[in-house]
Formats: sequence, structure tokens, C-alpha cells
Amino acid sequence: MSNKDGFTSGLIAGAAVGGLVGGLLGILLGSKLSEENDIEENLLDEQNTEGQKVTREVAGIEEAHQSLEGKIAQLNQAIDDVRQQIAGVNGNLEKTERSLSEDS
Repeated sequence: MSNKDGFTSGLIAGAAVGGLVGGLLGILLGSKLSEENDIEENLLDEQNTEGQKVTREVAGIEEAHQSLEGKIAQLNQAIDDVRQQIAGVNGNLEKTERSLSEDS
């Protein structure tokens, strides 16, 4: 019977010590995994933030491009208007010079 009593007390002591060691290991490994998950989440957040920045920059560049195209079109229209005005003035001057030279 003494062997049975020793076995039972050893089994209980082993289960208690194993439970404590397993619990401590679980806490340590769980905290390390939690830290790794936090680091991964931070990296993903940074990547998302960088992606959003790039998206905003591309949208800003596209908007600036369209704005510049509009301004170039306005300038071209203004240049065409000035050319027509100058052509009209030059045409009138040429007619005036011809009429003066024809009269002489």
C-alpha cells in the first residue's frame, strides 16, 4: 500500500508542477505572440497608410494634370484669338498700304 500512496501523491504533485510550468510557458509564449501580432498589425497599418498616401498623391497629380490641360486649352484659345485680331489688323494695314500705293 505504501507504493500506492507514493504513486498517488507523486501523480498529484506531478500534475500540479506540470500545470504550473505549462501555465507559465503559456503566459510567456502568449505574450510574445501578442507582441508579434501587434508588430504585424502596426506594419500592416503603416503599409495601408503608405498605400493611402500614394493613392492621394496619384489623385492629386491627376487633378493637377487635368487642371494644366484646361489652362493650356485656355492659352491656346487666347493665342488663336490674338492671331485672328492681328491678322485682321495686318489685313487692314495691307489694304491701307495698297490703297495708298495705288493712289500714288
